[in-house]
Amino acid sequence: MSIDMRKTSDYLMQHAIYIVLIVLTVAIAVYDPRFMSVTTIRDILLQSSTRAIIALGAAFVLITGGVDLSTGRVVGLTAVLSASMLQVADYSRRFYPDMPDLPILLPILLAVLAGLLVGIINGTIVAKFSVPPFIATLGTMVMVYGVNSIYFDMKPNESQPIGGLRKDFTEIGSGAFGSGDYSLPYIVLIALAISVIVWVIFNKTRLGKNMYAIGGNVHAAIVSGINVQRNLLYLYAIAGALYGLAGVLEAARTGGATNNYGNMYELDAIAACVVGGVSTAGGIGTVPGILAGVLIFGVINYGLTFIGINPYWQLIIKGLIIVAAVAVDIRKYLTKK
Repeated sequence: MSIDMRKTSDYLMQHAIYIVLIVLTVAIAVYDPRFMSVTTIRDILLQSSTRAIIALGAAFVLITGGVDLSTGRVVGLTAVLSASMLQVADYSRRFYPDMPDLPILLPILLAVLAGLLVGIINGTIVAKFSVPPFIATLGTMVMVYGVNSIYFDMKPNESQPIGGLRKDFTEIGSGAFGSGDYSLPYIVLIALAISVIVWVIFNKTRLGKNMYAIGGNVHAAIVSGINVQRNLLYLYAIAGALYGLAGVLEAARTGGATNNYGNMYELDAIAACVVGGVSTAGGIGTVPGILAGVLIFGVINYGLTFIGINPYWQLIIKGLIIVAAVAVDIRKYLTKK
């Protein structure tokens, strides 16, 4: 292979995620030009915002070479927690009938702290007891769902969907700066702000450098003096807090919550990360790539429905993209070795 061909091949491989996103968008737009309307783009960004925050949280664990299966259930727990404390006073099935209206930040903070706590538990089990992340987070996934279901089944709610949320809360998920098609949703701005913060952690902090080092070669990280246990605890805790924030925003966006919120979100988050270039072997991953991965699935979900494609075909296409992304990742890994 000539040098120019090799450079072209390397370039295409390194930027494959962005090429796929552009090709997919253009293909749908050619089929139906209305897809490129401002309203459609706004809707895709709106629906992708919470998924982006979840995927960014999952990336903290994936880059260390681990995996977090508790993601979706933490989203469900924090959605229920925040929604249960932010209902209007005259709602007929109020979760806490006698509770006065709380300052909006208090339930949000409690929900994020609940996510943080689950992250700390995951990190402790993985770091202190050397339990494989897959098993550790599988166990907490089941436990968190059990805790959430017990809470959700409390009287007087008794497993009824939580609705009647306060307007100041739902405004976070559905409100926007401006009006009409060119308005900018608050939730999109929150996702952008979180993305910037995560980028800074990944690229400009010691914790970020340690995260990549642990994922690249944990034994080398230990030899170089990195406290792997402490860093893993921090990383899992941050991931849990981001899941908690996403759960709050999901409840605000949809105007309600049930104990099944977040079901299978962990698979979507892992898929978006892998498609976005986060290595399954650990040590590799970027914020722009992760966001592109989220947008690819956002375009698939929204775009194929927009042009009337059977939803089952969406699953097939998503599966093919995931398999292709992992195959490319493994090829790059073997080439480096």
